[in-house]
Amino acid sequence: MALPPPDPQFVLRGTSAEVHTLHFYCGGQEPDYPILFSGSSNGLIHVWNLKTRRVDTILDGHGGKSVYWVEAIYGRDRLLSQGRNQKICLWDLAEGRNTVTDSVFTENVGFCKCSLLKVAQGHWLMAMPGKDLDEVQVLELPSKTSVCTLKPEADAKPGMPMSLKLWQPDFGSCPFLLAGYEDGSVILWNLSGGKILSRLACHQEPVMSLDFDSEKTKGVSGSSEEVLTVWSLDEQQNLKVQKTHKLVNAGIADVAIRQDKKILATAGWDHRIRIFGWKKLKPLAILDYHTATVHCVSFSDHSRPSERLLAAGSKDHRISIWSIYNQTSGALHCPLETRKPD
Repeated sequence: MALPPPDPQFVLRGTSAEVHTLHFYCGGQEPDYPILFSGSSNGLIHVWNLKTRRVDTILDGHGGKSVYWVEAIYGRDRLLSQGRNQKICLWDLAEGRNTVTDSVFTENVGFCKCSLLKVAQGHWLMAMPGKDLDEVQVLELPSKTSVCTLKPEADAKPGMPMSLKLWQPDFGSCPFLLAGYEDGSVILWNLSGGKILSRLACHQEPVMSLDFDSEKTKGVSGSSEEVLTVWSLDEQQNLKVQKTHKLVNAGIADVAIRQDKKILATAGWDHRIRIFGWKKLKPLAILDYHTATVHCVSFSDHSRPSERLLAAGSKDHRISIWSIYNQTSGALHCPLETRKPD
């Protein structure tokens, strides 16, 4: 008889608002205790100390408007954040500071999160929703120089970009962008020419989230439907559907592939976190803790596998922290008996 899923390792409380985004930083002097950044619907960013399980710092730079993307840049002391006030802020957190040192105005009022890619030492590309509803703009950081504006042909009509993922086959090689759109399609863009390489109809509804494994050249996307879709990229750079998994309950708010490419986590509108094996999309576990929609999931990138964590943020104002499937040898192992997936 299968045991019920475990409780979280611990739970972070104190945001007093819905948690819309999470990002781990594991490169500090205490690798056992990473920093977790969270962005909330009240416009605040919380910097969590996972050793004390308390908030170290609260950042307020988005005028009370929801923060829905955060990512560390230049180490733990620099942070990018994106809010519904149409601003992307660069924070200086060194030596106790919490000041915005630079910002970019997005001219877009949607919920499409930015994507960041390190392309050289001290240099990044950042993809963000553009001025026109169907545009994606790519900037070089820190200069904020425009690299390209990606706009579909007039007859393509994919609608607004809903989710973005910058990637490159190898460090230093030509970067690409995968974008999920309002019409349910995923488009592969070549940044050097600003051209569409492939377009794939993945969903009947807008693509709410996607992630991509550049090693296996396959990705995953979720929408408001009851379907999780895995797609791949062939040598001719054509996208094709590889597999779908039907869920009983509709709505996937976020997807994340762990850095070791072993497992996938999804954030569900049905309050649940689902864990799948990434190789074959085998359902492994359902983590049933939250009492409202799970908005986001994020994995830590610990160098030691046994320390890897999964964080989930919810409409219920809580952040759950889990330690699952952390063995490196043999088959995937989880410190729980999985029950039959929904």
